[in-house]
Amino acid sequence: MFVDEATVTVVSGKGGNGALSFRREARVPMGGPDGGDGGRGGDAWIVASSQKNTLVDFRTRQRIKAQNGRPGQGSNMSGRSGRDVEVAVPMGTLVYHADTGELLADLDQPGARLLVAKGGKGGRGNASFATSTDRAPRRTEPGGEAVEVTLRLELKLLADVGLIGLPNAGKSTLISVISAARPEIADYPFTTLVPNLGVVERFVGRPFVVADVPGLIPGAHKGKGLGIRFLKHVQRTTLLLHVLDVGRPDPLEDWRSIRKELALFDPALARRTEVVALNKCDLLEGGAENPVVARLVDELRRLETPCIAISCATRQGIDRLLKGLARILSRRVEPGPDTPQAHRPHGSAKT
Repeated sequence: MFVDEATVTVVSGKGGNGALSFRREARVPMGGPDGGDGGRGGDAWIVASSQKNTLVDFRTRQRIKAQNGRPGQGSNMSGRSGRDVEVAVPMGTLVYHADTGELLADLDQPGARLLVAKGGKGGRGNASFATSTDRAPRRTEPGGEAVEVTLRLELKLLADVGLIGLPNAGKSTLISVISAARPEIADYPFTTLVPNLGVVERFVGRPFVVADVPGLIPGAHKGKGLGIRFLKHVQRTTLLLHVLDVGRPDPLEDWRSIRKELALFDPALARRTEVVALNKCDLLEGGAENPVVARLVDELRRLETPCIAISCATRQGIDRLLKGLARILSRRVEPGPDTPQAHRPHGSAKT
């Protein structure tokens, strides 16, 4: 199950209490204080993992707690520190404070870590309070309190290429042809209900990741259809691959309507590098040489938009498309807006 939003409460460990203890030794009538310090409580971390691609775990795991520190003991024995807890999330997860809405971090690299709740300090035992004027202190210190914070997690998939287009334009078929992804494919709208990721390894120096999001329809920015919910998953992509069905009455108007939805959702998306795949050419007489396809190519090139005629059914133009995408990706750096990060853990002092 694909889940891209979740809420989780994370709790650090409480510090252990300091011990009140005095030495008890034979023939030593006035044993001194020997109460040990308590152990510190465990910290709570959020960690980006390349092994995860959904937040579904948090449907059933909504409260996660680090281990408490153990109390100190006699004979100057300190308590054991509590184990930290590491909460694994997919790469590309944005971590927000649920109450304030503050963005705490964008975990967009494997192994990226965010300390969200610092464990309580261990309390001092009475041995720590002994002085030349107070050789038998009965004073101890309690362990520091645990810190509890509720987080809102939002996943934005990390991909090099984002597939966009109307429902049934052939996006799912295309990703199944160029990668090992196996999305549901059918001849009715909205067969893609969640984003799909595929890795392309042909014709490239390094593999690149393609994200197929549910189809967009006019009015998507107002909540129509499914695509608006998932458009955030193409916000990080280096380029957009716009799949057009050349068999539709007016493919160019389809292209313009999707471009409009992108601009209304996020103006930066409308400025992203875009390649158009003119799909289903095999259904037209003459294929890629059909006058309809030729007019589309001429018009898109006039608008300075690269386009390639393809057919997912016959594999026509697929190799050329992949080589073109790889060439563009090799010239570009990672995309996306600079996202502010705040790594100050809750429960720690501001500096």
